[in-house]
Amino acid sequence: MSDPFKLPNFQNPDLFQQAMTHRSYINESSDAQLHNERLEFLGDAVLNFLSGEYLYNHFATKPEGELTPLRSALVDEQQLAQFALFLGLNQHLKLGRGAEKDGGRRNANLLSSAFEAMIGAYFLDTGSDINLVRVYVEPLFAAVVDTLVLTASTVNFKSRLQQWALSHQRENPQYMITGQTGPDHAREFTAEVYVAGIKYGTGQGRRKQDAEKNAARAALQALGLIDSD
Repeated sequence: MSDPFKLPNFQNPDLFQQAMTHRSYINESSDAQLHNERLEFLGDAVLNFLSGEYLYNHFATKPEGELTPLRSALVDEQQLAQFALFLGLNQHLKLGRGAEKDGGRRNANLLSSAFEAMIGAYFLDTGSDINLVRVYVEPLFAAVVDTLVLTASTVNFKSRLQQWALSHQRENPQYMITGQTGPDHAREFTAEVYVAGIKYGTGQGRRKQDAEKNAARAALQALGLIDSD
């Protein structure tokens, strides 16, 4: 398998140079005219579309409630900064003295912005050919998506249910421990979760916290926000 972490081939190298030029460099240099912020704006839009399309096709059975946080994770600041480092963009950045002194080449915000700008620049360099950009970015997505899925599997189900409850019912979920069985060394608790007086899920666990987490998970499954086991 070829290495996905290679810079694209630019027909117009000036576009790549602009993508690497931070505003701070413009303020201190007479040889630069354009910074990368407009390219960053364009690249952000391209990445959001292509990441959504990739996840939609790659996970044919996942509901929207799971795809949305995956897309957010795939194009968030930390992940895009990692892409930038893997590609060596930190070595190409044009920074002002202040940004350089402040560690800009390791700054996640600057790195993620540079990656977005590079994607925007490449989109223009291809004559706005989204297919060529897709061919470039999908191997990057594929290299990290399984890790992101594993991370998402450990998500705090209670937090996700709380977000849904506040958004749809304007109330926090309420948890009740409704039962416990077994001896002290192997006790199992049962929890139920209610929103606006309606029971949405039941869960069991060796600890009360685990029972509540599993109740929240059952509620999210009942709501169709995550897959059932």
